[in-house]
Amino acid sequence: MSAAAVASSRWALLFGNFVIGCGLMVVAGSLNDLTRSLEVSVAVGGQLIAIAAVVMCVAAPLLAGLVSGFDRRVLLALALLWYGVGHAVSALAPNYAALVPLRAISMLAAAVFTPQAAAAMGFIAAPAERGRAITFIFLGWSVASVFGMPLHAWIGESFGWRWAFALVALLSLVGAAWVWRAMPAGIRPPALGAAAWRETLTNPVLMAVIGVTALQGAGQFTLFSYFAPYYRQVLGASPLQISLLFGWFGLFGLVGNVILSRNIDRIGPPRAVFWLMLLITTSLLLWPLATTVGTVAIVVVPWALGCFAANSAQQARLGAAAPALAPALMALNSSAIYLGQAAGAASGGLMLAGSGYSMLAAVGIAWMVAALVLSRWAQRRGT
Repeated sequence: MSAAAVASSRWALLFGNFVIGCGLMVVAGSLNDLTRSLEVSVAVGGQLIAIAAVVMCVAAPLLAGLVSGFDRRVLLALALLWYGVGHAVSALAPNYAALVPLRAISMLAAAVFTPQAAAAMGFIAAPAERGRAITFIFLGWSVASVFGMPLHAWIGESFGWRWAFALVALLSLVGAAWVWRAMPAGIRPPALGAAAWRETLTNPVLMAVIGVTALQGAGQFTLFSYFAPYYRQVLGASPLQISLLFGWFGLFGLVGNVILSRNIDRIGPPRAVFWLMLLITTSLLLWPLATTVGTVAIVVVPWALGCFAANSAQQARLGAAAPALAPALMALNSSAIYLGQAAGAASGGLMLAGSGYSMLAAVGIAWMVAALVLSRWAQRRGT
């Protein structure tokens, strides 16, 4: 495949991940208006994040087997089209009970797109550039944090959560058209049989690396899921300040991912993952100091630098560890991302319902320490 075709595919898949990231963040960004409009508590509204994450966690590996024979151009474009229709219908949901299944069904597209985009890029990129190519398309998540999350927050506070969902629907349609136009036809990574799945699932080191993804995701989403209501209820932040705080977080998330993409093949994914998780843990340790808009802006900088970069490094880590098993590993790792989000949002919701915001950071730290220990164990065994 020509270099121009690879580059075109990279940008289309980056935008696709941007769209997926926007859809995943739309609930957190517009949570204030969503809970007010649908007349549910913040803890209950936040469970939409957990519900979606559980669906994606379960669906990612299952769907990976079902779609293994599909042309990736067709598959990825259809996934974004499904995503767009799902968010458009969700924007019309009359109540919370109707929104729950619509949210779950929409997220099936995310369960397909992210791992299959990574597997496709790992398949078409040159071996020497595989790590950089995979982390490049994951810049889309960071860009979603820079632009999508603050935009969702501003739209939610100013016009309502339904318009934020409608924006995701529009972006999804644009992404589907771009992927269809940019991706070459005939990209079909080798399908994995039962033996390959068995090899993957019984490898303790590879499964430990996937476990790191779940643990660090839980550590982040215990608190991250409830940023918007914390900013409003505890800090008394205005809609503009909430949007700016999300944009500030996303800006440093983008910086962290760009730095990672340029250096990961030199420093190695395992080391990168460990140091990025230390940055996240540092912010959680400093969170008790985040009592004003200004101090929050300072405290979240290390977290933002490590947030999306850690997931990108994990994908590259797995792609380098066992390239032949990449489709299965990418699906399982995406599943672990969503499992971590679900566990974090759920544990944060329980803490929030029982003791308010005071214990969220402490629970997040516990998850992160477990992730650091497990990551070091896998690193010492060569992965």
